[in-house]
Amino acid sequence: MIPKEIFQKVRRIQITTSRMVTDVFAGQYQSVFKGRGMEFDEVREYQPGDEIRSIDWNVTARMGHPFVKKYVEERELTVMLLLDMSQSSYFGTVNKLKSQLAAEICSVLALSANKNNDKVGLIAFTDKVEKFVPPRKGMRHVLRVVREALYFKPKGKGTNLPQAIEYLNRVTKRRTVTFIISDFYDVNYKMPLSISNKRHDVIAVTITDPRELKMPDIGMIKLDDAETDQSFILDTSDRNLRRSFNINAIRKLRERKKIFQSVSVDNIDIHTDVSYSKDLFRFFRMREMKRR
Repeated sequence: MIPKEIFQKVRRIQITTSRMVTDVFAGQYQSVFKGRGMEFDEVREYQPGDEIRSIDWNVTARMGHPFVKKYVEERELTVMLLLDMSQSSYFGTVNKLKSQLAAEICSVLALSANKNNDKVGLIAFTDKVEKFVPPRKGMRHVLRVVREALYFKPKGKGTNLPQAIEYLNRVTKRRTVTFIISDFYDVNYKMPLSISNKRHDVIAVTITDPRELKMPDIGMIKLDDAETDQSFILDTSDRNLRRSFNINAIRKLRERKKIFQSVSVDNIDIHTDVSYSKDLFRFFRMREMKRR
């Protein structure tokens, strides 16, 4: 039995994101993700203009005159959401925690898939795979995905992106559209990402808080690394320290983008201090133009 307060929160998320799906992404999802490919439909008699390579030689030999194979686009998709639930996601200095933002984005994507009658699945991970919800259709299933994204309590603290990506490849038998929703504070994920993107259509959804990019001047502070439990005392009034932090943060950001570009993975860059709807809309528009 779902507690009343959790049910109400899921319903609020559903109502908010449903409006966004209807108003902002109506039609774009379908035009961007048009299916995995072509599947066999039927055999029919050859007509002038048909391609020679589509001739079914077995049927042609049996019938005594040419027949061709007819294919149709396979419409149904499987959408997988890989959700980073490591401790670094429970951080946010503007509007929302990164974890709350990630749950809302999961909701938007899941509802968009459901509106198009596609399957949706969820893999929640930290330094290990914590939860796997196999892909299915239907609003009831989508609400379960939203609930898990919002309220599942992971046991791990760290981040292991390669393991989560490898797990995706093991549990999915066919091509999927996979959104990896994470801050990507990890190493050695380039190769697994490249391998997975050859089999799936992988999109990296990066979530960043402004305080992760620029250190404010607020004097002596204690910082705790949520994933390693290490503590640091820093004097943020030190100009050189702030400069070094800011340069290092920008460098990591550029390295992350360089990895995505090198393995041909599209990136939706989300920040906690601005509305994510514009960034999602921009991604859908970009994908739509690519397909033309």
